[in-house]
Amino acid sequence: MSEQRKNVGRADDHRRHGDRDHDHDGGHDHGGDDRHADDAGHDHHHHHGGAGHVHAPANFGKAFAIGITLNTALVVAEAVYGYLGNSTALMADAGHNLSDVFGLLVAWGASIASKRAPSGRFTYGLRGSSILAALANAVFLLVATGAIGWESVQRFRDPEPVAGGTVMAVAAVGILINGATAWLFAGGRKGDINIRGAFLHMAGDCAVSAGVVISAALIMWTGWLLLDPAMSLVICAVILWSTWGLLRSSVGMSLSAAPAEIDLDAVRKLLRGRPGVAEIHDLHVWPISTTETAMTCHMVMPDGHPGDAFLLDCASLLQKSHKIGHATLQIEISEGNACSLAPDDVV
Repeated sequence: MSEQRKNVGRADDHRRHGDRDHDHDGGHDHGGDDRHADDAGHDHHHHHGGAGHVHAPANFGKAFAIGITLNTALVVAEAVYGYLGNSTALMADAGHNLSDVFGLLVAWGASIASKRAPSGRFTYGLRGSSILAALANAVFLLVATGAIGWESVQRFRDPEPVAGGTVMAVAAVGILINGATAWLFAGGRKGDINIRGAFLHMAGDCAVSAGVVISAALIMWTGWLLLDPAMSLVICAVILWSTWGLLRSSVGMSLSAAPAEIDLDAVRKLLRGRPGVAEIHDLHVWPISTTETAMTCHMVMPDGHPGDAFLLDCASLLQKSHKIGHATLQIEISEGNACSLAPDDVV
């Protein structure tokens, strides 16, 4: 089957992002002139819009440093006083906070690595490291939950007295530290799964510490020692509940699944509704980091190539409507080009 194609698009130079969120509307050609395109059989251009380029501000580095320092001190205090005070709930909270310290370290490292410029085989730089960091965060929390749950079950068999006053004091400090750390990340929780994960962990820890204070107070009031391991299991449930969304999202990103917030049917409808488009196929949408989304699509236009303005307009619409910042559109003149594709690829 003879094919007649012309691949078109627009691309930016993947320049390094600054400290503030910003947009890219312009582009640069990466296919050479028409003579080169004729020799190669293709003329590739890409358009990368700016709405998908959302990065945490540089001052989140300071937030990570403060959060890690405060939570490390809290972990030491909770572990020591939890042991001395014989409170599994307090030690459980220490274990949870320790996993958060590791998680903050990994997320901080990924946020730094993701800013490295593309080079060599890593044509997107190390932006994908933020996805791996989110997945590692979820794993840390699950491991910590298993250890906490096991120790709590053991304590049900042999409950021991708890130093309620000491536990309450340390946990109250935990409320302040976790609350302050959560506030540091509150501003970026909507734009980056790493920042959102840090925020949710700290906010969850604040609630968990409040639960420890309540259990210690109830033990002092009622003398019922089983409240301590019972509260530990409640803490486990809170951790599992808060971790599930992070785990599901990070696994999906690792497998290049389309971001949940992007409606693929709406994307198809937008592209098929453009003037001159007979059909589209090979539509693929995937995350290249926790803040950026890429897309490729073949558009069949029998009346001929529409020009760069058409492609720039499509990319702008994808950027504004679906936060797709790296859109690559390939124009095909002949409708027969889709015949060689699997039926599921044609939309």
